[in-house]
Amino acid sequence: MRITVTARHCDIADDLRARAEALLGRIGRVASRPHDGQVVFGADHGTPTVEVRLHTARGRVHVGIASAHDHRTALDRAAAKVRRQLDKADPRRRRAAAARRPRRESR
Repeated sequence: MRITVTARHCDIADDLRARAEALLGRIGRVASRPHDGQVVFGADHGTPTVEVRLHTARGRVHVGIASAHDHRTALDRAAAKVRRQLDKADPRRRRAAAARRPRRESR
């Protein structure tokens, strides 16, 4: 999976960049066929914000946006939102796949 970390209108430390890559890598293991991930750090009117995007199979995009008093907390919150989206999407896929399969008749 390709991971891109970008900082807009702010500077981020190397350890925070490494944490973002590691966090997105762990989330990518949960997703079905992850294609690429993006983390965008920003400062919206002085408030640190983070946007996490994860592109998965069949063109699905999971997005988490959060702001906090520092970039590290905002990163954790945005990653938690994406993880929650992936957890919610998984049971739906299983139910949809089960509905498409023909039922076996018992004898």
